[in-house]
Amino acid sequence: MTRYPYLLFDADNTLFDFDEANVHAFRAVCDAFGLPFSQELFDRYEVINNATWERFDRGELTKDETVLERFRAFFAAEGIRGLEPAACNRIHLASLSNATYLMPHAAEVIAKLRETHHIHLITNAVESVQRGRLGRSALAPLIEEAFISETAGAAKPSVEYFDYVFAHIDGITRENCLVIGDSLTSDIQGANNYGLACCWFNPKKAPKPESLRVDYEIRDLRELYGIVK
Repeated sequence: MTRYPYLLFDADNTLFDFDEANVHAFRAVCDAFGLPFSQELFDRYEVINNATWERFDRGELTKDETVLERFRAFFAAEGIRGLEPAACNRIHLASLSNATYLMPHAAEVIAKLRETHHIHLITNAVESVQRGRLGRSALAPLIEEAFISETAGAAKPSVEYFDYVFAHIDGITRENCLVIGDSLTSDIQGANNYGLACCWFNPKKAPKPESLRVDYEIRDLRELYGIVK
């Protein structure tokens, strides 16, 4: 018997290297619209991008609003005029959908755990991006299902999102599954909201929050072997 036969993995920066994909997507936007790319410019964009997605996690923005607002806010902060957020977003999402960069050891770990566990993705990413990226990646044949918030009609960390996930996985219970993810505001908060065991993937060694229950914390995905058996 395994401790957690059902594993609910976040996608971005848990299995997929979203940081690398995001740099390439931002560069594609710069190339398409004549902006001089620099790491400093990307870093300023990323501060606004992260803050905008945190607003989505809090339910302040819809996903459609989020993907446009990040560019609107960035252009306003940088004094950039004449660029349409919708056009920039199309380039950005198209680049992301082709990006199959994986986190270190992700393919190895999922292939191994797939032998004894049910592996599912839980993600708030844009559906067209996530479906395209997953379908092109080495993880595609190893994942039983990807539960994307657009299809679910709700997003992490809401109870409604996890209601949808649980309604579509035969045999899963609150006691026999583990949520694994890097995001405190969506993955760990979502597990807390729904009464699920959670594992915080924290390779950057961020400080552990006092306001959330974190059952396990790992720096390397291979540490899961000793947790889920």
